[in-house]
Amino acid sequence: MYTDFVTRIKNAQEADHPFLKTPYTKMDRAIADILEKQDFLRKVEVKGRSSKKVIKIHLNPEKPIRGLQFISKPSRRIYKKSEEIRPVKSGFGTLVLSTSKGVITGSKAQKEKVGGQLLFKIW
Repeated sequence: MYTDFVTRIKNAQEADHPFLKTPYTKMDRAIADILEKQDFLRKVEVKGRSSKKVIKIHLNPEKPIRGLQFISKPSRRIYKKSEEIRPVKSGFGTLVLSTSKGVITGSKAQKEKVGGQLLFKIW
């Protein structure tokens, strides 16, 4: 589940670990790629074969994760249209959502005019 994945990254950064290994899933890989583009992570690598795949994440100590807020939960899923998506922390944070075009940021969803399920905010 993506909640466990993002929480592991935040906890590893707070503990000053240089890298982190987690089990591979397609959704976790998509989220890791977004966080890498937003400079929360230095480098993301996939290691191993088929069922033994892991994601090795090199953490970025220069831009740590200051805050994290999960929006959708398994018991309550929140969906928004592209017009309803707002910036996080006046543009200093990132909204991650799951759409029909994959897992993308809030700003990219607004540009592509696509809505979806809000996953989490990170700053």
